Amino acid sequence: MNGGAETKSAAAGGVRQLLGLAWPVILSRATQAVLGFSDALMVAPLGESSLAAASTGALNAFAFMILPMGCVFIVQSFAAQLRGRGETAALPRYAWYGLGIALAAGVCALLVVPAVPWILSHFSYEPAVHALMAQYLAIRLLSMLPAVGTEALGNWYGGLGNTRVGMVAGVVTMVTDLAGNYLLIEPRFGLPGYGVAGAAWASTAGSMIGFLVILVAFLRGYGYDKAAVKLVLRAREFARVLRFGLPNGVNWFLEFAAFVLFINVPVAKLGTTVLAAFNVVMQINSIAFMPAFGLSSAGAILVGEAIGRRAHVEVWPIVRRTASVAAGWMASVGLLYLVNPGWLMSLFAPRGVSAESMVAAGVTMLGISVIWQVFDAIAMALSEALRAAGDTTWCMFARIVLAWFVFTPAAWSAVLLFQGGVVTIMLALSLYIAALALVFSLRFASGRWKRIALVEEPQLELV
Repeated sequence: MNGGAETKSAAAGGVRQLLGLAWPVILSRATQAVLGFSDALMVAPLGESSLAAASTGALNAFAFMILPMGCVFIVQSFAAQLRGRGETAALPRYAWYGLGIALAAGVCALLVVPAVPWILSHFSYEPAVHALMAQYLAIRLLSMLPAVGTEALGNWYGGLGNTRVGMVAGVVTMVTDLAGNYLLIEPRFGLPGYGVAGAAWASTAGSMIGFLVILVAFLRGYGYDKAAVKLVLRAREFARVLRFGLPNGVNWFLEFAAFVLFINVPVAKLGTTVLAAFNVVMQINSIAFMPAFGLSSAGAILVGEAIGRRAHVEVWPIVRRTASVAAGWMASVGLLYLVNPGWLMSLFAPRGVSAESMVAAGVTMLGISVIWQVFDAIAMALSEALRAAGDTTWCMFARIVLAWFVFTPAAWSAVLLFQGGVVTIMLALSLYIAALALVFSLRFASGRWKRIALVEEPQLELV
């Protein structure tokens, strides 16, 4: 009986409900993309070496952060399902579990900093790019704790149905980064101009200040009844967060690691011009990607709530709406790539230097990237829905198999053994993303996610 009422309520919200929850997430995700995008854009006038170092360095920094960030993403799933069940007293504990993971990640990052030059020495960078990237990464890794902490609290608030707190933190991060880039990259206001290092410091400062904003809100009890909560952290719950969160983090990390190695080896082998162009294309795509990812995250919140209410019948309509809206957005982005790709690439042209080769390579890459836009939207919507259900282990293995045993050997062989070029690397990515969309569709259709118990049943306490 209740299931019918709940289904009607969820259906009544429709796209409006999804967009109302999604737009703050979209803006928050877009601000994250702006960090790497603005670093690349504002460093570009310094030359191809600086552009390659900053853009590739931003991707490499994200590669270090993606495991703990993926891990704390599961906090949203726990919060949404607990809220759907009405177990609000348990909610604050999961925010602290996320912060604990962020602290551990921050300590690990500090230990890695001295080894950055040695790690980069194993890749085929030109000496100038290697030196600048080592400098950039050593600074950016200082933002590990605040970046992961912001992700943890932002996802926790999202699970509560409050996506605006994370948005505010993201906007503060973005504004700080943009202002820092303007002040620090080139000589201004009496400062000498710190180039690539200035971009890294601006991004790190932005992450720290954004984290302080959301941390203060949480500590002061904004958005939840802090006074009514007796905080008792439980090792069993934290272990459960790690049990479902680590596969999600490993999933993201290993997939992204395959992508980063692809950039650092086959793409880098094609030369600095192609490397710079490829990373510009990826930064442009990241701006397009984040709104679709934000929509998918919002859909996952609704999926988690529905599962928490045990209203599994509502899940498919939510996923269908999410995928449709995300695919519509990505298709419109693809049209933009076809209409004026040269203008987009010209924004990153180094000052006073001919960039015809870089722009030409980038135009070709943008054109081919049109192929994967809708597949990307479908894969995101489905993978986020599966994550909301707690189906993180299967998703991890699916991505590992496709990324490391299909995409990596095929792409590397095509470029390194058969001398493939720009077209080859973009077609390889397109096929990989289409394969992801297919396997996630099959997994969701199987319905096995319905049998996963993410949140334990409440234990009866004997008095």
